[in-house]
Amino acid sequence: MTPSAPTATSGTPGTPPKGPVSGLDRYFRISERGSSVPREIRGGFATFFAMAYIIVLNPIILGSAKDMYGNQLAGGQLVTATVLTAAFSTLLMGVIGNVPIALAAGLGVNTVVALQLAPKMSWPDAMGMVVLAGFVVMLLVATGLRERVMSAVPRSLRKGIAIGIGLFIMLIGLVDAGFVSRIPDVAQTTVPLTLGTGGHLDGWPVLVFVLGALLTLVLIIRKVPGAILISIVVMTIIAMIIEAVAKVPSWGLTTPKWPGSPVSTPDFGLVGEVSLFGGFEKVGLLTGTLFVFTVLLSCFFDAMGTILGVGDEAKLLDKKGNLPGINKVLFVDGIAVASGGATSSSATTCFVESTAGVGEGARTGLASVVTGGLFTLALFFTPLATMVPSQAATPALLAVGFLILAGSIRDIDWSDYTVSVPAFLAMVMMPFTYSITNGIGIGFIAFSVLRLAAGRGREVPIAMYVVSAVFVFYYAMPALGLAK
Repeated sequence: MTPSAPTATSGTPGTPPKGPVSGLDRYFRISERGSSVPREIRGGFATFFAMAYIIVLNPIILGSAKDMYGNQLAGGQLVTATVLTAAFSTLLMGVIGNVPIALAAGLGVNTVVALQLAPKMSWPDAMGMVVLAGFVVMLLVATGLRERVMSAVPRSLRKGIAIGIGLFIMLIGLVDAGFVSRIPDVAQTTVPLTLGTGGHLDGWPVLVFVLGALLTLVLIIRKVPGAILISIVVMTIIAMIIEAVAKVPSWGLTTPKWPGSPVSTPDFGLVGEVSLFGGFEKVGLLTGTLFVFTVLLSCFFDAMGTILGVGDEAKLLDKKGNLPGINKVLFVDGIAVASGGATSSSATTCFVESTAGVGEGARTGLASVVTGGLFTLALFFTPLATMVPSQAATPALLAVGFLILAGSIRDIDWSDYTVSVPAFLAMVMMPFTYSITNGIGIGFIAFSVLRLAAGRGREVPIAMYVVSAVFVFYYAMPALGLAK
């Protein structure tokens, strides 16, 4: 998207408009950045509608998982937790970071929490590890180490990790929608997955997913603002019509029915349900540390890439490609990660959909304040989110997976096998082993080994050797009798 056409009073981006400067203008540096209050408001609305799908999608991903005791998180409480954290984090980013970047529960890291952490511990234990990851992020920012750690991982390997998360997200969407299903181990076949049920697509819910996927991709190709959210709304309405006429036996977790009143009092039952160190008692110190490290990495690189990408799109970077005041932005990101764990909505991170607001002319944190305000209003419309079936929401995972891959794959140096092979292994091992941790670990180990084999061991940062050694020990734990 491109910024809105300039008007006679607002000026063009980068050119301060003429006229009196208010306190609001001075605080957010609106005129200085060549923007205007109307532009910031439009940008805030655009970003909200571009990322509002997370209100539906995050509860579906987290709500579909069970912890080691068989407990599931309530959908209504998850919606409240997701919206509350997004509102708080985005408002904080606007007021402190003063950048047009909105935050919400991160796709990818919520999958880590749902499928890797929760099955091995209780939900409060899993969310406690997310809080700890947020504390580590804030510590890294406060000590100036976050940017140094970022530079320790080669760009190509970071992109491979991002692509792996995108492919993993896509697979989750296909499975949750019933488009792909697991073949039971008792079946006489070597094929682990199959199309639909028994190799065939059947039933109204799968049709809703297929139509939703096509609609989402068409809207994205047509560059329609809020494409993902529009698709979710349209397919939810279609699903409601189908349910009313056909009375479908099962939609999975959520049956698409009108909830009665669209307004309700927020349910804050999950807020504060956290055990900081209980997870370590369940899985052991090393495994628990690696879990925290995995959550940290999932947030770490995604946020850094998004911050710089949105900053570049908004023309906020300096001549060296750095974002002035980035430490404030990174510290707010750390607070967001921890607050996501504290509310049980999973780690909160910066959303690339913020570029929708930038495309409408947003250049300052005022746009984030507007987006945060809209999330606050959404707290009172929880029933609307809890009527969306997974088949209407999961096409978003397919689209997000594609967008991550499309935005990252060209940045991998495929000519240098010492980094492209590890990047390839990282991206394929995540969906193939159903584990983001495995993808990161195998990618790190392969990079260290291949650089050593090529006689380029000095090019590998010490931090990479240390982390790779930790992963080697992690994989060797069962053989050493140390796995818990």
